[in-house]
Amino acid sequence: MENPEQLIRKGVNHGRLKAGFVKGFLGGLTWGVVLVALLIFGKICWDGAPTLLKPEFPYLDIGFLTKETETLHVFDDSAGTRHSMPASEYHAWIGNNGTEAVFNEQTYAYSGGGIAGPIIGTALLTGLSIVIALFFGVAAAIYLSEYAKQGRFINLVRLAILNLAGVPSIVFGLFGFAVFVLAAPVLTGDPADRTLFSIPLGFTYLSFQGWNSSLIAGSATLACMILPVIITASEESLRAVPQGFREASLALGATRWHTIRKCVLPFALPGILTSSVLSLARAAGETAPIMFTAAVAAKELPWANPAVMLQNQVQALPYHIYTLAARIPTSEYTQRAQYGSVFVFLMMIFLFSAVSMILRHRVRSKLKW
Repeated sequence: MENPEQLIRKGVNHGRLKAGFVKGFLGGLTWGVVLVALLIFGKICWDGAPTLLKPEFPYLDIGFLTKETETLHVFDDSAGTRHSMPASEYHAWIGNNGTEAVFNEQTYAYSGGGIAGPIIGTALLTGLSIVIALFFGVAAAIYLSEYAKQGRFINLVRLAILNLAGVPSIVFGLFGFAVFVLAAPVLTGDPADRTLFSIPLGFTYLSFQGWNSSLIAGSATLACMILPVIITASEESLRAVPQGFREASLALGATRWHTIRKCVLPFALPGILTSSVLSLARAAGETAPIMFTAAVAAKELPWANPAVMLQNQVQALPYHIYTLAARIPTSEYTQRAQYGSVFVFLMMIFLFSAVSMILRHRVRSKLKW
């Protein structure tokens, strides 16, 4: 019969064995997820980096980043040499050699030139949507955290906000199309025939005829999609600030708004920036919402007509990638544009997130609790 000391030692060894098994199992799952992510990123870099990087100086294909998207023309000349040219170079070549020197011609839409338009459109859509969402999201969070009388109704509002965060992006796309594209109010002297109704204001009309498919409609739709995340994270950041900060400020005679602005918001700012990082990455990567409200496959650069830039459709990298992958037959000539666009898109998301995290770290390092 085992003595008590042996039983205790056996129990300790059994506990250590069980703890080691649990640690190994959880660690294996964690590193498995990391490995899958590295394989995905590695595949993207392996296929896309050769499009952007070159072996000779300046080691970067500047044209792929700065030129507009064009149709790619692939053909043989009279000497049997195979050529691959974007539309602008192709027309110049035809002007010098004539159409009779072209044989076995094939064209590939959106596969020539560069992706300057999609890059700029993505940056504009993402930046404007973050500005809109942060303004309304932080304002709503301040109200829910600092002003609203806590009770069943406010709890239902919070639950509704959490539920909105789980709504599929395609639903937000249809919502944006119905509200911002077709029904949003505009000031105009000549209401469109399809307007829902118009209100005369004497010198003009407030017409509910929508903003059409445009940069502002797409940005507003993306802002609605990321708003729940920003509201929830911002409210949690505000509530995490010690109550003593508020009480001390109010005791010194400060108003409620002055207390929030000077004693609460600065300490909640790192958490708000964290929510903006998550929201920025999601907004930049969405295709369905902008497909209905803003995106177009080919378009001149937004500043070609600055006066109506917000009212114009824009190109965007997610929609550009979708067009190349799903609507154009895949070939060795379209793969360059596909893989290069995905690689640049990944680098853009990484850059946006890195800048936001650095800004958050700098803000947090200046705060002393």
